[in-house]
Amino acid sequence: MSQTKKINRLFSVAPMMAWTDRHCRYFHRLISPNSLLYTVMITSGALAHGDVPFHLNYNDQEHPVALQLGGSDAKEMALSAELATQWGYDEININCGCPSERVQKGAFGACLMGEPDIVADSIKAMRERTDTQVTVKTRIGIDHQDSYGFLCDFVGACVEAGCKSFTVHARKAWLKGLSPKENRDIPPLDYARVYQLKRDFPDLEIIINGGIKTIDEMQNHLKHCDGVMVGREAYQNPWLLKEVERHLFNHDSAITRLRVVEQMRDYAEQEIAAGRAELKDIARHMLGLYIGQPGAKQWRRTLSTDVYEKPHEVDILIRAAQATEAIIEARKAA
Repeated sequence: MSQTKKINRLFSVAPMMAWTDRHCRYFHRLISPNSLLYTVMITSGALAHGDVPFHLNYNDQEHPVALQLGGSDAKEMALSAELATQWGYDEININCGCPSERVQKGAFGACLMGEPDIVADSIKAMRERTDTQVTVKTRIGIDHQDSYGFLCDFVGACVEAGCKSFTVHARKAWLKGLSPKENRDIPPLDYARVYQLKRDFPDLEIIINGGIKTIDEMQNHLKHCDGVMVGREAYQNPWLLKEVERHLFNHDSAITRLRVVEQMRDYAEQEIAAGRAELKDIARHMLGLYIGQPGAKQWRRTLSTDVYEKPHEVDILIRAAQATEAIIEARKAA
């Protein structure tokens, strides 16, 4: 096999179901050239038995982009890894952190922390079929299996199978009794445990995830870990990604919100013409672009209403952005 591609995981946008689709990733890439982007979780069964192009197609501008897989069948996971390599993904990530009932019924996600041998078998099988790096996203524990030793045993099993990079959500997963939404806040985050993991496994790449919202928080975590992954805040406040470029990647991007919208207008025109989307499918990811700015409410209202009434009129994006920019300039002049 050829040498594994080196991926910069200093900052990444978390995989989020129904959110980080290809349109979202293209939008984020315009703002942040250097962030690592992840797909939504795609099950190995969907790739083994479903429409592969539908699940794996993406825009080349999205690189570096990682495919997140959900599954526990080593043969299916190996096939999925081979397909991911054929489609040119830069990383293949195994989901061992999602606590939803749907995922548990499929015997993958966070429940796999209790089955480290199954995860190890998948990693081994995947590495036999691809030279693309296989990584794991996990929690710090599940239910009452939440000791530090439990986490170390899980990580150790994955390491023996050949995994060297772990993204750790610093909150344990409750598989019973809490909804996934409740599990975003309960139980409390334990960043110190992730820091300890890095100290005890210094040769591993440890990326910290969970509740991170500001550049200051990211910079503090980077004193203890190799990278940070941000989910909801990056989605709801996408202009944060420009600050990530400046403060984490030392890249002073000249991109403006209006220029991003202009490029998204061109992208939307192409996607609609190709029959891959309607305007609403793209615009929904852009709602937070002007968060905190004068005119943000009007921007959100336009993108939440007009795009449904005129699903192919891409210039709605430009008109909405220009109207918002005018409000911002007027406020500055006042």
